[in-house]
Amino acid sequence: MERFDRIHLIVLDSVGIGEAPDAADFDDIGSDTLGHIARECGGLNMPNMAALGLSNIREIEGVPAADKPRAYYTKMQEASNGKDTMTGHWEIMGLYIDTPFRVFPDGFPDELIQRIEEKTGRKVIGNKPASGTEIIEELGEEHVKTGALIIYTSADSVLQIAAHEDVVPLKELYEICEFCREITLEDPYMLGRIIARPFTGEVGSFKRTANRHDYALKPFGRTTMNEMKDAGLEVIALGKISDIYDGEGITKAVRTVSNMDGMDKMVQTMDDSFKGLSFINLVDFDAVYGHRRDPKGYGQALEDYDQRLPEVFEKMTNDDLLIITADHGNDPTYKGTDHTREYVPLLVYSPRFAEGKELPLRKTFADIGATVADNFGVKLPEHGISFLNDLK
Repeated sequence: MERFDRIHLIVLDSVGIGEAPDAADFDDIGSDTLGHIARECGGLNMPNMAALGLSNIREIEGVPAADKPRAYYTKMQEASNGKDTMTGHWEIMGLYIDTPFRVFPDGFPDELIQRIEEKTGRKVIGNKPASGTEIIEELGEEHVKTGALIIYTSADSVLQIAAHEDVVPLKELYEICEFCREITLEDPYMLGRIIARPFTGEVGSFKRTANRHDYALKPFGRTTMNEMKDAGLEVIALGKISDIYDGEGITKAVRTVSNMDGMDKMVQTMDDSFKGLSFINLVDFDAVYGHRRDPKGYGQALEDYDQRLPEVFEKMTNDDLLIITADHGNDPTYKGTDHTREYVPLLVYSPRFAEGKELPLRKTFADIGATVADNFGVKLPEHGISFLNDLK
């Protein structure tokens, strides 16, 4: 296989394609993100993903199987012990995570909250899983009156601290987050990220600002992106990719505010001349629809994304490879608000392909990292098997 100059990797955050073989270990029997969304919506209108071969992986209501799929297609099984964003993404780039990051569906332990209160001299309010905008509406007035810190979490391994910039100055908020990062690096907490969530405004019209700051764990080992950067190749991170890897192996980071903004930024990036990887996470599927258990909204978001794919295809040459996948499931029809342990789709397309074919089932997401490394001639990760030579 003649190598590609550019690889564009799209992670459809949480777009699982049916329960994984070990779903029972994660209490996720019966989960099926794409299948259940399609059922709830009376079918999905995704002609571009259909043409690539989405329903050739497994039937999705409303999405016809392609007679001649444009992409190579299969599904991938997660090898690591977890179903969170960081675990999925780190595995995609060649790592295996044995000890899962911890999540706190009932809020953080009293001991941790007490340590934060003692260190900061501020009370903590909230301490529960919540939407960032909703918890500010709920507790913002109390926070402004008392100076208490609004602490909340999500289905991911994250501790978030919301504070009004006029009540807790940014410098102080960042110092508090740095302290929290230091004390939650290892067991018993093993938290993936601490996030500063500053906001401004008056009661009834609070608004989060652009001064968000993430304090993430660095990946536990070198990823394919590290090898690429050290070899002088470009690694362009779009959306929250830079935060997920704590900047490791990244040459350029571009912020996004939504799926559609992410697609805008991706298409703009494809106009640039570079050799290497562009890597985007489309987070709205997970954050806006999956956790909020909104299958209709999720379905509409999938259709909106599908409508943008022709812009991507139009920018591609024979020297471009497009890889579309996901990092875990988040079935919006399932119990609770957590991620779900599922297979994820894998679609691999280039204009140089005469026709796509089915690839063997991938036993680890790290096969993507191995394939990217193989393509660019850098050191292969310890985990994963390249499928580059299967692309004819």
